[in-house]
Amino acid sequence: MASSPSPLPSLPEDVASKKAVVIRLRDWGSSSLPPMLLATLVTALHARPLQLFPLTLFTPTLLFASYLNLAGFPTNSAGVSAAWSGAYAMTALRRRQPFREKLTVRGAVRGVAIALGAVNFVGGGLAYLAGDSKRDERERLERNRWGGEDS
Repeated sequence: MASSPSPLPSLPEDVASKKAVVIRLRDWGSSSLPPMLLATLVTALHARPLQLFPLTLFTPTLLFASYLNLAGFPTNSAGVSAAWSGAYAMTALRRRQPFREKLTVRGAVRGVAIALGAVNFVGGGLAYLAGDSKRDERERLERNRWGGEDS
């Protein structure tokens, strides 16, 4: 059984695996799915009982970040997603939860939302720092999704 080729064959195995983690984090941060998942979890946590602050602040902003990515602005979307995901994770961590409530379904969803916010913060920040808005603009014009520009 042959082993799969390394993502970066010219590098030693340990360096290649570290590079692969960074590349996966960057790809995660530039995807439109993570902010949508976090917005879904925030809505699930704060809709019942109704908590207007997280619902009106975090959910629309994360949905907008997902829309930005689909509209052809992956670098800017990664920055917005990283900032607001990190802000949500920090504000959710400030509220203490009794130990008994951590072992419920709601506690598990809260833990997943905080972890997803932290991963989005790291991945989105990395994608934003490594991104290139000029390249995004060129790709957006080449794709001409909305048909507004003559190619």
